[in-house]
Amino acid sequence: MNAPTTPLRFREDDCDVTEFAKLVDRTTDLADYPHAAEVQQEVLVYDAAAVRTVVGTGGAGREAVEAELVRALTDGPGVVVFRGAFPDLDVVDRVSAVFDAVIADEKADGTAKGDHFAQAGANDRVWNALEKLAVRDPEAFVDYYANDVLALVSTAWLGPGYQVTSQVNLVRPGGRAQDPHRDYHLGFLSNPVAARYPAHVHLLSPVLTLQGAVAHSDMPVESGPTLYLPYSHQYPEGYLAWRRPEFREHFAEHHVQLPLAKGDAGFFNPALFHGAGSNVSADVQRSANLLQVSSAFGRAMETVDRVKVAKAVYPALLSRQGSGAGEEFLANAVAAATEGYPFPTNLDLDPNVGGLTPLSQTELLTRALAEGWDAATTSAELDAYAARRRTDGI
Repeated sequence: MNAPTTPLRFREDDCDVTEFAKLVDRTTDLADYPHAAEVQQEVLVYDAAAVRTVVGTGGAGREAVEAELVRALTDGPGVVVFRGAFPDLDVVDRVSAVFDAVIADEKADGTAKGDHFAQAGANDRVWNALEKLAVRDPEAFVDYYANDVLALVSTAWLGPGYQVTSQVNLVRPGGRAQDPHRDYHLGFLSNPVAARYPAHVHLLSPVLTLQGAVAHSDMPVESGPTLYLPYSHQYPEGYLAWRRPEFREHFAEHHVQLPLAKGDAGFFNPALFHGAGSNVSADVQRSANLLQVSSAFGRAMETVDRVKVAKAVYPALLSRQGSGAGEEFLANAVAAATEGYPFPTNLDLDPNVGGLTPLSQTELLTRALAEGWDAATTSAELDAYAARRRTDGI
């Protein structure tokens, strides 16, 4: 019988920066990724228009692209960039205007904003930007989150029923870099707590989340776009290593940084060592919509009132449908707005429908669009859906 190759638990004392350095000293071969346009600093760069052409050919083309993206985020460098992910920059600007208004309002009411990996107050943050956008400008929400690249990468990495959350980060000149880190889930725990989780949970955590960022401004290198260390997500003990000074020093010496244009988007494995850069520009306000997309089987970091979001955007969805918006456009927007997984629920009140699961919120809103329900009917059905999931009276 062969001895196990993975210990029950990882230990911080086993973190070895020499082994880490060997692991990340890799070259990304463009030939291994036929749908990518180029490799920059070991990062795979895709032309969104070219990818759309391939995906639009049908099942085989889409599956090939999805499989390639999964390889890029696992065996590959762990990060991909899509040039022109949001080709309609007017939509990006409309959403940016909402974010700017939220920042101004929250500053006026004195709401304090923290940053998990940078000095509090160094940047302007908008937490739960997804819900705030839906309530303030439902039309902009629908046009933005109908984006096909976001849906493509999210589905490839997480499968159906994914949960989109969004946090805005605006870094003005003089804004300082974040500490290099890994992200949620285990990346938000102290080392003593993270070390209590079995090794297989450390290996599982990255597949429960997709990290992304949409550039809402041009981001030259001097403005501080995200710093990445390609291939660092493959280091098994990484959730215990990223705080150690020798690993931070290696990151400082070997990270890469790609400039982005407004409308570009980057997506990366949450276990990748990364951090926002310093804005040393004279006049560039670097603005990004940070996307954290969670598996249907995981727990998102933020609480989002999906009923409120669904009610807010439904009239806009009806309007777009009436104007000839396609099925994929509507489905992408619905997926971002709603909860696609039917559990947890109250099985006394919310029984299974046509299978082993109850109706999901996504299915409810999809049905509403298909049958042309008015906003009042849909609102009532969403309230009834929420009531079935509560345990009042037990």
